[in-house]
Amino acid sequence: MPTCPRCHQFVKAQAVICPTCQLTLKAHGHPGMTLHRSAGEEYLCDSCLYHEDDTCNFPQRPFAKECTLYYNQAEQAEKAKQYKPSPQSALRFWLRRNTGWIILAMLILVSLAIAVGR
Repeated sequence: MPTCPRCHQFVKAQAVICPTCQLTLKAHGHPGMTLHRSAGEEYLCDSCLYHEDDTCNFPQRPFAKECTLYYNQAEQAEKAKQYKPSPQSALRFWLRRNTGWIILAMLILVSLAIAVGR
C-alpha cells in the first residue's frame, strides 16, 4: 500500500487525494494517472529518460518538480540488468529474426554448388 509523500500515511493505490492532508496524488483527478514528485530540491528532469533522449514535451521541462510523464532512468537500467536471456533462447531469437536471410544465403550456396559442379 503506497504512502502519501507529505504526511507519510498509508493511502489506497487508486486514491486521488490523500484523506489526511488533502495532497493531490493523481494527475487531473484521474486515478490512472500517477503524479510523480521530486524529493527535496532536485528536479525530476535530471533523472528522467524522456529528458535524456530529448523526447519530453512537458511544459515545465527542465525544472519540473511534479510530472505525469516521468520515467526513471535508474529503474530502466535496473530492469535491463535483471533480464539476461540464455544463449539458447538468444540463438533461437536470432534465427527467427533472420530466417529470410538464412534461406536466401542457402539458395545462393546451392546455386553456386550446382554451377561449379557442372
